[in-house]
Amino acid sequence: MADADVRYYPAWFSRNTADAYYSTLKSELCWRQDSIKLFGKRMQIPRLQAWYGDPHCHYAYSGLALTPLPFHPVLSSIRKKLEEELGVQFNCVLCNWYRDGQDSMSPHSDDEPELGDKPTIASITFGEKRNFDFKHKLTGEKCRLGLEHGSLLIMAGDTQKHYVHGINKSKRISEPRINLTYRYIHFD
Repeated sequence: MADADVRYYPAWFSRNTADAYYSTLKSELCWRQDSIKLFGKRMQIPRLQAWYGDPHCHYAYSGLALTPLPFHPVLSSIRKKLEEELGVQFNCVLCNWYRDGQDSMSPHSDDEPELGDKPTIASITFGEKRNFDFKHKLTGEKCRLGLEHGSLLIMAGDTQKHYVHGINKSKRISEPRINLTYRYIHFD
């Protein structure tokens, strides 16, 4: 993809580890369904979410303010593995639970100022494979990746400046998917 630093590792976790993490995260995270403001209207987010991070990692987008919960042990373990293997620090994680194909994420960029000029986003998938769509903001170039159980997707460099990404609804999907997006919030 032009103007992007995107790397995909389809089996970053073994099947057994991915299965165990999926089961634990599904049952032990504090999932909730918030509402956001889009085009002047409040609407429910079409998925469940949980926000975990270091105590100072408050995050806001689309009129939604998130206060971090302390890292769950599984989230801490994954964070440590990411930091050791990628050489990048992360201080928070947005967890998304797509209950079936009707849950989705609208095209967007993770370009909030607190993420910095060239954020590194580490996206981990557990559960059902879902298509992850990229679209270049200027050229309209499109790219689709099927994110598999136990996979890792890295978006770094200028990716957020030049692309939007999202997950469309799909009538063919009936199984759930958990996605973890690790990031680093900068503070003055």
